Amino acid sequence: MKIIDAHIHLSNIKSFHETAENLSFVDYSPSGILTEFKAAGVILGIGMGLTETDKMGFPDYKTHTPMGLDLTAQLPSCIVTCVGVNPFDLSEEALLRLELELQKPRTVGIKIYLGYYPFYAYDPVYEPVYKLAAKYNLPVVFHTGDTYSERGYLKYSHPLAVDEVAVDHRNVNFMMAHFGDPWTLTGAEIIYKNPNVYADLSGLIVGTEKDLQERSKGRFLDHLRHALEFADSYDKLLFGTDWPLIPIRPYIKFIKDLIPEKYHNQVFYETALKVFPKIKGFL
Repeated sequence: MKIIDAHIHLSNIKSFHETAENLSFVDYSPSGILTEFKAAGVILGIGMGLTETDKMGFPDYKTHTPMGLDLTAQLPSCIVTCVGVNPFDLSEEALLRLELELQKPRTVGIKIYLGYYPFYAYDPVYEPVYKLAAKYNLPVVFHTGDTYSERGYLKYSHPLAVDEVAVDHRNVNFMMAHFGDPWTLTGAEIIYKNPNVYADLSGLIVGTEKDLQERSKGRFLDHLRHALEFADSYDKLLFGTDWPLIPIRPYIKFIKDLIPEKYHNQVFYETALKVFPKIKGFL
């Protein structure tokens, strides 16, 4: 089975380095992810653009739009990018930089970090971004759910706000990262109702293979299992890891155990081709 990891990171972010060193114990480097891809049978990774400055650290209000993958000067051939947007840097000049980046072959989408930045998905500040997404037929990925920073504002990352944007921009496809976890039942309703909204299953657990096994026991995942069955929309789900937050191969098994086998090819491969049409040129 072909596997696309629709949500990885490869940026020089302090918290990612700390997570890799202290929690997930992965080799957070270009060679590290290539080794994991090969061992797990992953043929392509979609990196979520993100940068930070020494002054703030992520969420960083001083970074420039578009944000990319700055852990390496030369991306591996099997990794493409969703460029990140800083809503505090969306001047005409910034939007021009963003548009030029969207024209590059390796840019396959746009990433908006709800919750990390204090703006709802439907805030007018993002309207020029949605127009560019429509112009270039690129999806917009929203961070939804819990933030990987205590400086995030959770009310902005609740998935319900995505519904308004999806209704108002039917010509754009949207992907909710993390399925809105822990508000997965709301996330399920959003993808069920809106034909142009999808969700990835990345970042549900942070840590090691042992952490995955322990969290899979008991009732910790009851809300997620409930949401998956409620939505009954497995064709709207994408596999992703949020690497380096978790090693890749054990996370594949974890997601396989959650998804009925007859939908595996859609979740791990086919739906990514629908949401990110430009990736076909890299397969």
